[in-house]
Amino acid sequence: MRRRIWIALAIMVAFTAAIGSYKFLQIKAAIAAGASWQPPPEAVTTAVASRERWPATLSPIGTVAAVHGVMVSADLPGAVESIEFESGRQVKAGDLLVKLDTREEQAQLAAAEAQRDLARLDADREEQLLKKEVVSQAEYDRMVAALKQAEARVGEIRATIQRKQIHAPFSGVLGIRKIDLGQYLAGGAAVVPLQSMDPVYVNFTVPQQQLADLRVGAPVQVTAEGLAAQPAGRINAINSEVDADTRNIQIQATVGNPRGVLRPGMFVDVEVNLSAGDPVIALPASAISYAPYGNSVFVVTELKSPAGKPYKGVEQRFVTLGAGRGDQIAVVSGVHPGDEVVTSGVFKLRNGAAVLVNNKVRPSNNPAPKPEDS
Repeated sequence: MRRRIWIALAIMVAFTAAIGSYKFLQIKAAIAAGASWQPPPEAVTTAVASRERWPATLSPIGTVAAVHGVMVSADLPGAVESIEFESGRQVKAGDLLVKLDTREEQAQLAAAEAQRDLARLDADREEQLLKKEVVSQAEYDRMVAALKQAEARVGEIRATIQRKQIHAPFSGVLGIRKIDLGQYLAGGAAVVPLQSMDPVYVNFTVPQQQLADLRVGAPVQVTAEGLAAQPAGRINAINSEVDADTRNIQIQATVGNPRGVLRPGMFVDVEVNLSAGDPVIALPASAISYAPYGNSVFVVTELKSPAGKPYKGVEQRFVTLGAGRGDQIAVVSGVHPGDEVVTSGVFKLRNGAAVLVNNKVRPSNNPAPKPEDS
């Protein structure tokens, strides 16, 4: 009886040992398989880094101003007799714009001319009498002075009549008229705005730190919302003083405007080219992984697994960023020309992750993008 019990116990121990050995070998194989397992590669797009030279630029906000711009006004008071222009039309220097009523001045002119003619006859008679020594030199001088006064009076009235004809002081585009036919205008009353449209001034300010980079003659380019063309010009003046409140300095550029797309008072974006700039590596903005401890990119390279098997993976590199331009970011350091940099999918990568490059569809890398909804 005891012998049977020992045999049963031996069988149970052998069975338990066999099951334990089998499970041990199974777990060991699973651990080995887990140690050698690698996640599937992540699909990414890439771009090969190349060195470019970005020009150093400033992008201030500017305001368009006319080179010549005035509110044409009445020089003397009077009633509007005729209006010789239409609102919004282009005029040349000297073109007649408005005539004021000059009937009173015309009557005064006729009287003054008659007085002048009489004074001229009197002076001629006095000259003949002076030659015959009938009158004194003093009497003749008084007659000559009276003639000059009469001639001056005629010139004065003619000048008054001329001043009641309002002319364009320079060539330009008229605004909307502010007078009506028959209206009485006081001296200095507004008639119509007149602006010279080509070229125009663009005034803008820059921080005083940029003053050393600016020079007269530097090229500028102007853009505005809804403006298809990009007029270009050059800096023509730099203010002689810095604003004590803002520490900014005012700059003025002259910009060609042959099509009249720029109007005085418009708000525009100005781009000033300062110099050729420093060489940088331009990458799409989507290639940058931003983080509080430092910005980085992922560079595709050949790596080896713990088992020594080579695979295509990524290496994380911290970078120093420069200015942006359109869809691009300038990388100053951390990336070398020829490096294959991941441009999309960086959010799912880690250092050493395996990747599968698929460049059929790439993110935009345009330095001057023009979105359809802009």
